[in-house]
Amino acid sequence: MNAASVSEKDIQMARRCLECPVCSRARKKQRGLAFWFVKNIENGICPNCAAYERVYGKKAHEA
Repeated sequence: MNAASVSEKDIQMARRCLECPVCSRARKKQRGLAFWFVKNIENGICPNCAAYERVYGKKAHEA
């Protein structure tokens, strides 16, 4: 995490992605409908997933 480029709002939004049942299931199972959805659709739509990527340096569906 690069502290200079990550705001407090990004951190809060990344926490929402961590708590999201769809994203959490995708990270845990690494297969199925939730994984496909997060990998292909939600990454471009959900601002929480984008913040997760900025804060943690990996996609919302990666373990």
